[in-house]
Amino acid sequence: MLIPFAGRGSPACRAALPALKLPNLESLLSRLSLADTDTQDESTRSPPHERALAKALGIAAADGCIPWAALEARQAGLATPDDTEGWGVVTLCNWQVGIDDVALGDPAAIEIDGAESAALLDVARPFFEEDGIALHASPTPGRWLARARIFDGLATASIDRAVGYPISQWSPLGDSARPLRRLQNEMQMLLYTQRVNDDRAARGVPPINSFWLSGTGALKGATPAAAAPAPAVSDALRVSALRDDGAGWAEAWQALDAGDIASLLADYTRGAEVALTLCGDRAAQRYTVQQRGLARWASSLFNRTRAATVLGAL
Repeated sequence: MLIPFAGRGSPACRAALPALKLPNLESLLSRLSLADTDTQDESTRSPPHERALAKALGIAAADGCIPWAALEARQAGLATPDDTEGWGVVTLCNWQVGIDDVALGDPAAIEIDGAESAALLDVARPFFEEDGIALHASPTPGRWLARARIFDGLATASIDRAVGYPISQWSPLGDSARPLRRLQNEMQMLLYTQRVNDDRAARGVPPINSFWLSGTGALKGATPAAAAPAPAVSDALRVSALRDDGAGWAEAWQALDAGDIASLLADYTRGAEVALTLCGDRAAQRYTVQQRGLARWASSLFNRTRAATVLGAL
């Protein structure tokens, strides 16, 4: 199992950490050993959970260039191993205009349905094609796959990095990204005039006024082979972490502890070779089964603060 946002450095989530009671995580950590640590700083475009998942899938890529879109296109039959062009994920979103800056709202909160996504795709496609970008629908409303050479080697920030922060902090820079910045401006003006947004205003939901590009890169050759089965990824903590909802994050952690973590602990008890990867803003730590003869002895060395200590360091 891989858990994004297991640790969070935002003020409310950090304040909630000391009082967090996670008995099943405590018990599981006391029986596993630290196998791998990836620690960077918070300026990386690819957050720790994306780097950890890419490693688990056998994908090696530079920061901001993990080819998630290319992998998805390959799995959907839109791309082949001979495809040398880059791909990117285009996510429709709400840019929140403030007094001093424009911030990226969480796309998960815009409540877009399939019909709205399809209507906006039809409107947007000619504008993207003028810049040599081919758009494809994906199963998730408000999320499209885009194919163009410009995406090969173009570093972009994950949405999980950019949500809640000024657009200028995470937008791609450099001459290669200039067409994309122009396209974003064109799309802002285009989306403003769409009936979809009139209908959304009547429903009281945020307007869709731009898009975010992420998951860029090319996946050349055969699909990478993972050394082990891909981990299950839990999104239970994501929304509350991105909103810095400390109480909600703590509640989600407790539910996760009572559910999936308890199940993982039960798997360990039955003799399974379990693994747990905890990810925060800066680091990912992967825990695996140690020698079971040492497990009972090792468990006595850890007190009830171990989980808080581990999560606080992520």
